[in-house]
Amino acid sequence: MGKGFALRWCTRHEILIGSRDAGRAAVAASEYLELARGIHGDIGGTISGDGNAEVARQSDVLILSIPYENIDSVCPQVLSAAGDGCVVVSPIVPMVKTDTGFEFIPMMDGRESSHVMVSRHAKDASRVVSAFHVISEKKLANPKLQLNYDIFVCGDDREATATVEGLISEIDGLRPIRLGPGKLAYMAEIATPLLLNAMIRNKIRNPGIKVV
Repeated sequence: MGKGFALRWCTRHEILIGSRDAGRAAVAASEYLELARGIHGDIGGTISGDGNAEVARQSDVLILSIPYENIDSVCPQVLSAAGDGCVVVSPIVPMVKTDTGFEFIPMMDGRESSHVMVSRHAKDASRVVSAFHVISEKKLANPKLQLNYDIFVCGDDREATATVEGLISEIDGLRPIRLGPGKLAYMAEIATPLLLNAMIRNKIRNPGIKVV
């Protein structure tokens, strides 16, 4: 997912790739930059890499492309380094694959949604915005492919959600759909296992959601 965002937003923005290993982040950023130039030619922005905390310090918008299980181990350091006005985006989905199919963890054992867990570590919980749960990562990472998806957006601060909606609209074929406040983010999160189960049982490739 991070690769897809970098390749699609670098035409207008300065993209920072974060990792626990700054060197690994720099290598990934260099690869993405080469790919981006091969796809777009000259780009209006940049792609660079650094350690997670340093990336958080420099970011106006910080996207947490991490597993649900890593929220409590990654977010304390990363979000404490972020600036007070930083918009934190959570595309994280709490799901697990079982014999039945993909299941939503909060419904299975009463654990919290990703939005709630991330918000607990944020300096300002109202700046946490949930989005990008219902998009194919494979298609996102290939800018040559046409997208045609709606993206649910949940958050409590209208300026923060508007920022994320603007970034969504910059990607051709994506449309932001305001779903409600952060307390409703679980509704967007649960759409991912729903789509995956539909994909497997009906042999649909890289499904998404379109509200018509």
